[in-house]
Amino acid sequence: MEITLRSYQEEVVQTALKGENSIIWLPTGGGKTRAAVYVAKRHLETTANAKVAVLVNKVHLVDQHFAKEFNPYLGKRYRIKAISGDSGDKDLFGCLVKDSDLVICTAQILENALNSTEEEKHVDLSDFTLLVIDECHHTQKESVYNKIMGRYVEKKVRKEGKLPQVLGLTASPGTGGNKSLDKAVEHVLQVCANLDSVIVSTKDYTPALKEVVPRPRKQYDIVERRATDPFGKHLKSMMSMIHEFMPSTVSRSLRDMGTQEYEADVVELEKAGVIKENRLIAQCALHLRKYNDALLIHDTVRMVDAFNVLDEFYSSRKNKLLDGTDFFLQGVFDENRMELKQLASDARFENPKLAQLQLTLLEEFREKTSRGIIFSKTRRGTHCLYDWVNTNHELLKVNITAGILTGTGTGADHMNQCEQKSTIAWFRQGIYNLLISTSVAEEGLDIPECNLVVRYGLLTNEIAQQQASGRARAENSVYSVVAEEGGRELRRELTNEYLESLTSKAIDQVQRMSPREFRLKISELQKISVLIRIEAERKKDERKQRYSPAQVQLQCRGCFLHVCSGEDIRKIENSHHVNINPEFKRHYKTGGQVFLEKTFEDWEPGRVISCSKCGKDWGLEIKFKKVAILPCLKIKNFSLNTPRGKVPCKFWKDVEFQVTEFDFMDFMSSRFPDLDLDD
Repeated sequence: MEITLRSYQEEVVQTALKGENSIIWLPTGGGKTRAAVYVAKRHLETTANAKVAVLVNKVHLVDQHFAKEFNPYLGKRYRIKAISGDSGDKDLFGCLVKDSDLVICTAQILENALNSTEEEKHVDLSDFTLLVIDECHHTQKESVYNKIMGRYVEKKVRKEGKLPQVLGLTASPGTGGNKSLDKAVEHVLQVCANLDSVIVSTKDYTPALKEVVPRPRKQYDIVERRATDPFGKHLKSMMSMIHEFMPSTVSRSLRDMGTQEYEADVVELEKAGVIKENRLIAQCALHLRKYNDALLIHDTVRMVDAFNVLDEFYSSRKNKLLDGTDFFLQGVFDENRMELKQLASDARFENPKLAQLQLTLLEEFREKTSRGIIFSKTRRGTHCLYDWVNTNHELLKVNITAGILTGTGTGADHMNQCEQKSTIAWFRQGIYNLLISTSVAEEGLDIPECNLVVRYGLLTNEIAQQQASGRARAENSVYSVVAEEGGRELRRELTNEYLESLTSKAIDQVQRMSPREFRLKISELQKISVLIRIEAERKKDERKQRYSPAQVQLQCRGCFLHVCSGEDIRKIENSHHVNINPEFKRHYKTGGQVFLEKTFEDWEPGRVISCSKCGKDWGLEIKFKKVAILPCLKIKNFSLNTPRGKVPCKFWKDVEFQVTEFDFMDFMSSRFPDLDLDD
């Protein structure tokens, strides 16, 4: 199939066609991926021993780019392979790269392969002649893209070997949250330095681009704050009771209830409780966070949704009460449950944002065939809105049929990849005409043009705002912001409008720099980045060696029970951390079987495990090589007792001791000492 580019696409690919590194900056719907397919085709035709890697940041984009773009245009002439974490053949990545002309994969797959020492899996950057990086504005800080490009930049600075050409694709590099032009320019230059690329956009064909990607009509659907809020007031009075149960010095330091700032405060308070081994403070903080979640949900969707969050939480804990703190916290909810439930069912005090959302949807769907997306902040929020739509008689009268789209994962509100594909297919076919989505639909997904995009209760940056707006591409489409008068969402949306304009000015200023000035600035930023990276690696290695495994004890984060030593922990494939001490089994109980959509080379999931004393979730058992049952631990649900005191860790990479690699033969020999496995 022949590739035909629009005039503005031809303009933005010229730098790449010369073999130079570049970032293509085009709005959502502008055809960045098609431009990349064209560059890849020309590169394969004109470069000796060409090998292309197309990197994406989300699993579902692998198949989408393969099926919709690269395979239709290049599949007949070139060997193309799509590989993601869900692919059974990802463990042969090195071999697949050798046997392919172009691979499409998640960035994490490439990062794993660059780190691997196994011949079947390992690749070097020099194995490729072109890297295409989708949604390349993510190439910053600790992202996987930036880890890959960090290697690239270091090799460039050290003048080590041949490096592939780079082609980045983005709808907006953003300003990095900066509000001044100078700082925004610095941010854009840093993104360019991280990708070792210039940034290109259309200059001569802007009218043609605007014709292809029209801007939707933006409307602010503003509602007044609830005049009276007995449900929210009652929740706050229950939180005050918990405040009074804690030492007064603790509760005085907390900011306003029902805000993100309050959530940050109680997260830190729980850590402080764990470090001091003060269970009263740690547990109160956990419960206050759940109440704050309920307040945030109450501010966004229905009162009953907020009530259900708490009701489910306390129902799950009824049989896990350990001490006076647990009985007090359970009692506060149980004693107020009926009154909360009654308040939640009083329609007079329902969320005014929902009434406005109903009006916005009715206006769009009443008299015409429409297709819309509602963007909500959380997975829980999307499910609450879905329930609201499906029980709203006025919306059902205008034949609104809704589907949910959230990120993949294993939690209750997650979707698997098949569910995602089905939802998008049904939306495209018109079986669903309203998609209720988290940010997963903002970026990259091939979703049909919409008449209506609603940003509902969202606090995001200017990049997400532009990507969401870009989904409203149908003629006379509407981009609606449903927000409370004077609220945070409205302030953020207005700020984002300013930052979107600032991004354009910053890019323009960068593009006006002379080639020499630009190269010098990029070179300086890259040298600084390399030095920072080397120092960060040194500190990381230093931190890993701070204690010997024997000096570290793991305690349950829920009850502070000492359960094992760092000596008992082993890592499998640098990602799964298991306890090999058979005595550990007496500290946990098992629950239901875990089911995962994808399969793995050497292991399969078993049952969930939790603390036998307090019921804290600890992780799951895994069956390794079909014979070894190993408890695989979530470090965030433990605290580490070190020579310098207690340390809570969110990720295993943060622990301050070296974890030994799991040795299957050694493990089996210890289980069967009479079995002689030596030659």
